[in-house]
Amino acid sequence: MGLEAVVEEIRENGRKEADRIRQESKQEVDLVLTAASKRAGEIKLAAEEEVAKQATHLVSQDVSAANLLVKRELLNTQKALLDQVYETTRSEIASLPESFHREAIKKLLTEAKKEIPSGTIYCTARDVAAAKAVIAEHPEFAVFAVGAPVAIDGGLLIEGAGAELQIDYSYRTFLMKVWESGLKDASDILFG
Repeated sequence: MGLEAVVEEIRENGRKEADRIRQESKQEVDLVLTAASKRAGEIKLAAEEEVAKQATHLVSQDVSAANLLVKRELLNTQKALLDQVYETTRSEIASLPESFHREAIKKLLTEAKKEIPSGTIYCTARDVAAAKAVIAEHPEFAVFAVGAPVAIDGGLLIEGAGAELQIDYSYRTFLMKVWESGLKDASDILFG
C-alpha cells in the first residue's frame, strides 16, 4: 500500500467522520429547533391567553364603570325629582287656606302645652292673626303670647318662660320627619 492509498484512506475516514458529525449536528439542531418551536408555541399560546384575559378584564372594567355612571345619573335624577316633590309639598302646605293653618295652630298649641305650660309662640307673618285668634278664643292658651313673626313655612316655634325650653313645631320639621321615614316607600312607589 502506497502513501497515496494511506492518504486516501485517511481522507475517506475524515469524510465519513465529518458526515457523521454533520448528521449528529443536524439531528441536534433539529431537536433544538423542534423544542424551540414547541416552546415558542407555548409562549405564543400563553401570551394570547393573557391578552384575552386582559381584554376581558378591561371590557369588564369599562362595563362596570359605565353601569356605575348610569346608576349615578339615575340616582341623581331620582333625587332631583324627590327634591322637587318635597319643595312642591312645602309650597302646597304653605298655600292651604287660613282655616287649615288656624286649626293646625290650635292642635300644635294643645301639644305644646303638655311640654311647656306657658311661654311665647312664634309663627310666620301669615299666621300671626290666626295665632292671636286661637289664643283669644281658647282660655287654656292665654298663657302663651305671640312673638314677632319668624321665617318658617308654617306651624309654631314655642319658647318657654325664660327661654329655657324651645320646641320646633314648624311644618318643615314635621315634613322632614315624614319625609325621612317615608322616603324609601316614596322612592319605591315612584321608581319601582
